[in-house]
Amino acid sequence: MGTASGPEPGTPSALQHAVWRLFDILIATAILVLIAPFLLLLTALLFLNDPGPVFYAHRRVGYRGRFFPCLKFRTMRTDGDEILQRYLAENPAARRELAVTCKLRDDPRVTAVGAILRKFSLDEFPQLFNVLAGQMSIVGPRPVVLSEVERYGRQFEVYCRVRPGLTGLWQISGRSDVSYATRVRMDIDYVCRKGLALDLWLLVRTIPAVACSRGAY
Repeated sequence: MGTASGPEPGTPSALQHAVWRLFDILIATAILVLIAPFLLLLTALLFLNDPGPVFYAHRRVGYRGRFFPCLKFRTMRTDGDEILQRYLAENPAARRELAVTCKLRDDPRVTAVGAILRKFSLDEFPQLFNVLAGQMSIVGPRPVVLSEVERYGRQFEVYCRVRPGLTGLWQISGRSDVSYATRVRMDIDYVCRKGLALDLWLLVRTIPAVACSRGAY
């Protein structure tokens, strides 16, 4: 197990969760209404670039340790698993990078349009539907996969106290350019400090962070 440590907050109250949920619903609905035409355009471009399913649902661990299908625009080729296996077999450095960061800077599975969406985090727009479904929040810790749980150590229980978010401390602080241990500390720090004022500040900070696309790949 990991050795992440840090302050542990009390469990949020039912009133706090209700206020945060209302905030999520209002913000997610407003964004979806504003960007609906843009989402249709992205859907068409993705399908034309690589025909097949436009959306991809990845199993993630969320609030109270429950699994949920985290939605994204599909940015990888439909035969991505075979491509990755061949690539890793031929590139030891890529195998090490994937083992350490759980991501590849130069991922051979990513399509041309998908690379642009990833650079500006546009592939994550479908997660607004996860927010409306109550599986995610607008702001929160980044959603993790099961294999990442052990890296949180005993702090995983803290991670589970709130819903994972579309944006958060890690997302505005360099994303994949920061170490994994730093990501864990940011997630736990966010849970300790969560509140509407912090969420609004992080939401505003997300705009320049996405525009600069630092650490996004």
